[in-house]
Amino acid sequence: MPTDPDGMSIGELAAHAKTTVKTVRFYSDQGLLPEATRSSGGHRRYGPEASARLRTIRALRSLGVPVPEIGRVLDSGDDSLEAVVTRQLDDVGTQLAALRWREAALRAVQEGGPEQVAERLELIGAVSVPPSTAALAHYWRRLLPVRLSARLRSAVAEAAIPQPPADPTPDQVVAFARLHALATAATDGCLATHRPATAAHPDLLYDGLYEAYDLVERALRADRSPGPGEALDCYVAAHARASAARDTPAFRRTLTAGLAATDHPVMSRYWQLAGELVPGPTLGAADSWLREALTASTATD
Repeated sequence: MPTDPDGMSIGELAAHAKTTVKTVRFYSDQGLLPEATRSSGGHRRYGPEASARLRTIRALRSLGVPVPEIGRVLDSGDDSLEAVVTRQLDDVGTQLAALRWREAALRAVQEGGPEQVAERLELIGAVSVPPSTAALAHYWRRLLPVRLSARLRSAVAEAAIPQPPADPTPDQVVAFARLHALATAATDGCLATHRPATAAHPDLLYDGLYEAYDLVERALRADRSPGPGEALDCYVAAHARASAARDTPAFRRTLTAGLAATDHPVMSRYWQLAGELVPGPTLGAADSWLREALTASTATD
């Protein structure tokens, strides 16, 4: 380390840091590497701390930290450094997710065969990278009862909208792209869609359905066939409370007919595609199990 009391020249600092004069000058001009003084000839001189500061700057740049962020780190200390590193990790995670999605999408096109290339390109090309669930959220906002509470709207959306897999297979990319196209077309009116029958007390209905679906999930994971029990009773009770009715054989027959009338191919297709994207049972699978159990129970009355 030079011991010149006037400090290091720009060339000495560059040599000590094993970098170029151009690099030192750039960081100086950006305000990241303040000069201690100027020589009598007007040349920059740097103090003994400049070498360590320059090493920090170069390390952060090698990690992809933008120059303005580096300035805030150097001015703020360790807390700011931790925040910057966290943001960089988040950015890298987003970039990796996008790359994994893009790789799987390319494989989906490659593996589709000549007759499927055009269709898959159109489907996949309509999905942002990394993929967004905004179209699915819009679909559910349109579908849910207007008077449903914000709490339950949020809960239904969280349970009903499958998140794109972090490391998707080509088939999952195609499934998500088809789901995105289905939701977009249904929302835009390009597909004939439906709304569930309006309940007098939607919160009573959806709270009860959630309890029933939770009970059914255990049956689905155990691969039990639809049948009578606590889950079905909870399901029927939810519909009865929302309609200010009682759970009777007559009500169950009426409910069976009413639910059958609301069946729609768009929703069936939605749950089929969603099932390819989530690791466990979907709300659609739970509802289908309960409807089958209800139909079987009314057939034996």
